[in-house]
Amino acid sequence: MAGAQILFRSEFHHITGTAFFLCPVVSYVRDDRAKCGVFLHQILIMQNGFIKVAAAIPSVKVADCSFNIQQIESLMASAEGQGVEILCLPELAITAYTCQDLFQQQLLLDEAEASLLKLMEFSRNLNVTALVGVPIAYNSMLFNCAAVIQRGKVYGLVPKTYIPNYKEFYEKRWFTSAQVLANGVELRFCGQTVPMSKNLVFSTTHCTFGIEICEDLWAPVPPSNHLALAGADIIFNLSASNELIGKAQYLRNLVLGQSARLLAGYVYAGSGYGESTQDLVFSGRAFIAENGALLAQAERFAMREQLICSEIDVERLRAERRTNTTFANAFDNELVQNYRNIELEPYASNVPFTLTRPIDAHPFVPEGYELDERCEEIICIQSEALARRIEHTRAKTVVIGISGGLDSTLALLVAVHAFDRLERDRRGIVGITMPGFGTTDRTYTNATNLMKELGVTIREISIAPAVTQHFMDLGHDINVHDLTYENSQARERTQILMDAAGQMGGFVVGTGDLSELALGWATYNGDHMSMYGVNASIPKTLVKHLVSWAARNMADEASRTTLLDIVDTPISPELIPADENGNIKQVTEDLVGPYELHDFFLYYVLRFGFRPQKIYYLACRAFDGTGNGTAYTNEVILKWLRTFFRRFFTQQFKRSCLPDGPKVGSCSLSPRGDWRMPSDASSDAWLADLETEDESTPSVVENA
Repeated sequence: MAGAQILFRSEFHHITGTAFFLCPVVSYVRDDRAKCGVFLHQILIMQNGFIKVAAAIPSVKVADCSFNIQQIESLMASAEGQGVEILCLPELAITAYTCQDLFQQQLLLDEAEASLLKLMEFSRNLNVTALVGVPIAYNSMLFNCAAVIQRGKVYGLVPKTYIPNYKEFYEKRWFTSAQVLANGVELRFCGQTVPMSKNLVFSTTHCTFGIEICEDLWAPVPPSNHLALAGADIIFNLSASNELIGKAQYLRNLVLGQSARLLAGYVYAGSGYGESTQDLVFSGRAFIAENGALLAQAERFAMREQLICSEIDVERLRAERRTNTTFANAFDNELVQNYRNIELEPYASNVPFTLTRPIDAHPFVPEGYELDERCEEIICIQSEALARRIEHTRAKTVVIGISGGLDSTLALLVAVHAFDRLERDRRGIVGITMPGFGTTDRTYTNATNLMKELGVTIREISIAPAVTQHFMDLGHDINVHDLTYENSQARERTQILMDAAGQMGGFVVGTGDLSELALGWATYNGDHMSMYGVNASIPKTLVKHLVSWAARNMADEASRTTLLDIVDTPISPELIPADENGNIKQVTEDLVGPYELHDFFLYYVLRFGFRPQKIYYLACRAFDGTGNGTAYTNEVILKWLRTFFRRFFTQQFKRSCLPDGPKVGSCSLSPRGDWRMPSDASSDAWLADLETEDESTPSVVENA
């Protein structure tokens, strides 16, 4: 293309003013730096922070480099076809790991170098970067190395640091530790001068990575600890660890644990079929992990080559590191100065990027047996927090407004659990039902039945007379069902609860949940307020599961039936009169959108600070009907995502004065905890990121 340029790191910095990507980027532009900046931006966000990686397990023949190279080339070609950016192969994959004293034969070393030359030539027209295990001779020493190959060139050699020499391992007979090289050397290899050092990190278009080899992971202080502090987002491990009973699970835990400790991606490729079974067996273990989560793993004992691929979210990892100040506190400038950053060629594959890893539609809600464990743990956290508050205030009672809905039910269950743990009479829990203009028979019956079944004190105070008088005082038409109509009811209920608590020597337990706080779906100084909000950090999608769990594990038959019906009741504040059939007319999710969408949005806003475009991208993947989420069209997702950001920004003032409440999970909106935001912050940039039309902003910032 005429006027094409290659912009390297210094130019990229100048254009964008960011240090997020520290690598060269290919850009085809016509000498227009403004357009160039836009193009670069588009290139960088196209993959939404993901990088496709792979671990390969080739079939090998011991000491047969020609055969082994053919297998490696085949896997490289397969990885290239799948759009893999970085491919990790096992330890000493070119020769096989189990050559033993054959490593002392010059012929094998020459064959290994010649085979690597052939592999370099094969890679010349490929985009994939390959990490290949090869023995390297230097100054009468032999090193067990990983060679970084891209487009016909070896960019670096990383020797193994920790050489195992115990039990079945005898590697010091052949190999020398990288520690003898201090900060590394330059050597002639494969017709070029190549850096060889344990202190190398490599930068690509989308990430920075480091390398360790097998035993390095098992050391008390793995090299990856320092590599991560030197900027490595992903650690690749070329391994040849033999199979033993119980070792697979232990190794899996090591990989997951190290990725979590480093807030990093971790790709592990272990030797498989074809290695010598004279004394040991190699099962072909491979893992791709991200911050403690397993993304992909190979089949053990497969008698064939394997290639496992997944996408690591580098943007997510970097967000975690920025948020976790402990990671930054571990930074050692003197140590990092010893590390050399090697920039690879820009990744410019013609293969369209596709996201293959599953995206959980319900990030707050685990699946299977973990859900039961999570529910029990949450209710214990909530009840312990409430019990401590009861003891500290020496409260005689706790007062809860019981509506027959999910949130008040959960708060009541928590209070019951707290009183039981304190060995207090449940009658000290005062449940007040406050029927109003929108209360249906179903919710009223469930509220009263549940309180009876749980053995708490029941009070009923209708809000209709007081609110009717209030409307008369205001001169408001009772037939006009606007915000005044709704908010007046919510505030009257809160006034009743507050005064009743004072009357009975107790305090009001709030029922509002995290999802409602995010959307501002509460009346300011109404249900927005309490003395202690036990549900404040629990999203709506999880509340349902908590009540269902309680129905199975905390209830007798009668209360179980009531609880399950509450779960099945449409979510509503019931501030608008019922329809002609007496059913709930005001359904919350019809007004503000599905909670499963909003909880998904909220998770990625709070946990990782993702830009709206990326959240939209992930949501479209999570809710496409193929996973565990409801199927929504892209248009519907976009509509509610815009709604989310508008409400999230305009309703911050409600969150700035929240009552106390326990943090339960990884996200909270407490102004004293996870979230500090100016109430007058502008949402324009976030909405513009979704390329919204010029839509009118609601003139009111309150909703019931």
